[in-house]
Amino acid sequence: MSSNELNRLRTTVRRAPHDFIAWVMLADAELNSGDARAGKAAALQALRLRPEHPEALARLGRAYWMRKRYAEAAEALRQASAMAPQHPGIALWLGHALEDAGEAEAAAQAYERAYRLLPQEPYIAAQLLSWRRKLCDWRDLDTLSRQIRHAIANGQSAVEPFAFLNEDASAAEQLACAILRSADIARRISPLPAAPSSPNDTGGRNASLKLGFLSNGFGAHPTGLLTAGFFEALAAEDVAQIHLFALNPDDGSPIRHRLRRAAHVLHDLAGHRHADIAMRIREAAIDVLFDLRGWGGGGVPEVLAMRPAPVQVNWLAYPGTSGAAWIDYVLADDFVLPESMSRHFSESIIRLPRCFQPSDTTRSTAIPPPRSECGLPDDATVFCCFNNSYKYNPRNFSRMMAILRCVPGSILWLLSGPGKADERLRAAAAGNGVDAARLVFMRKLPHMDYLARYRHADLFLDTIPYNAHTTASDALWVDCPVLTQPGATFAARVAGSLNHHLGLSEMNADSDASYVERAIMLGNDRAAREDLRQRLILKKQQTGVFDMRGFVRDFIIAAQRMAYRKTD
Repeated sequence: MSSNELNRLRTTVRRAPHDFIAWVMLADAELNSGDARAGKAAALQALRLRPEHPEALARLGRAYWMRKRYAEAAEALRQASAMAPQHPGIALWLGHALEDAGEAEAAAQAYERAYRLLPQEPYIAAQLLSWRRKLCDWRDLDTLSRQIRHAIANGQSAVEPFAFLNEDASAAEQLACAILRSADIARRISPLPAAPSSPNDTGGRNASLKLGFLSNGFGAHPTGLLTAGFFEALAAEDVAQIHLFALNPDDGSPIRHRLRRAAHVLHDLAGHRHADIAMRIREAAIDVLFDLRGWGGGGVPEVLAMRPAPVQVNWLAYPGTSGAAWIDYVLADDFVLPESMSRHFSESIIRLPRCFQPSDTTRSTAIPPPRSECGLPDDATVFCCFNNSYKYNPRNFSRMMAILRCVPGSILWLLSGPGKADERLRAAAAGNGVDAARLVFMRKLPHMDYLARYRHADLFLDTIPYNAHTTASDALWVDCPVLTQPGATFAARVAGSLNHHLGLSEMNADSDASYVERAIMLGNDRAAREDLRQRLILKKQQTGVFDMRGFVRDFIIAAQRMAYRKTD
């Protein structure tokens, strides 16, 4: 919604303060603009006029959700749903709130109810499918996936591109999905007036570039953990101003402190309206703005759609094309985004000479506890996969079970999932002829403690079609080899890129059969595993994957090329 339409609604409620519908519409408009406080105030006023009205309660719940007050959001939306049990939109928002409130199974029930009420709506089908994947509830996965892919192929609905990365879809389908979603935003957002001249326009090639980075992960979050060392190395070069635009509040973490010290300015923008965030970026006169969230949860594509910077870049957090006219470049490498995939990206492509993913090479690990305290036998081969549970699809799990069956006494160590996900995986193991006790689950831990656990793992078993990304970097940093199977999309090639640039291409399998065969061989051959680990240690020293000074030099050249509008 444009600022003019928002102002029109504000004028309407001033002139007609008893107009319930106008207050509900204003609440919607304020929330869509990113202003949770104003949205809450409008919803509360609507509730004063019509207490317990489900539409007003739903907007109040959404306002609480945007402010991360998830329990209050769930309560408001439960009340709304009870008042309007046939309303699929309210059931959908209740699912979102319950999901973030930690009520995983109740969230699934809400999504299922929304789908039953409106089974023909692909967006709702996609939400149900995404959450079932997280819960390792694999009922009707193929049916739901076919429905979503059919809708995208026919341009019928805009679904979230991030969730679509989990489907066994092509790069062309991912582009179509992203284009539909970006078109939906473009219809609602008006761009800012044209930006002032960039270095490309002025020819100021000796001027220090102002580089902006927009993310909701500037703290103890995978993005912050991945980039802290990069920003410190970039600051040490002293060739560009670093502006971090933080959508998340200060979490008080050491990572946030490091990021603040590395940046010229860390702009605290948590809870700000989209237009205000865009204006802050514009006022900082950013030359190149890197979107470190993209279509991932918690991002603000509306801000990017306003065009606050003359050059805008998709990098790092969203492993695919934005499909958006407001994103000019994608930063990648030759393996993760080969030439054969270029036509399925809406952006111009800049490729780094090494893996596109930086790493924090200053991080250290804690001393791991004894195996027994981790639930691991002392002498077992330990396969691990600490990816999020939504990546454990039936295909990946079937491969893992085939490996366990052929490596006697081996263990599969997984990251614990939400709700009853662990129970479902144990049941699936038993159904595959594997003792459920051979699955061990690790709860989420502080980062140093989590990294330490890799010392007990012999081999990381990666997933497809959505690889380990930060998790693969973590494993390799702590000398745990990663076995992956690169696919035909960006998201399916990140772990493969790390192996490729490390010179460990033999760890990139070309089929399910070769993946399983190699894992079984390594699982049964202690000497081969130790040789692989020693080669990984050596390759880390010899190659540029974990050389942040070299990475930063390459990155600066890439940033200059983008500022001056040069492509590969």
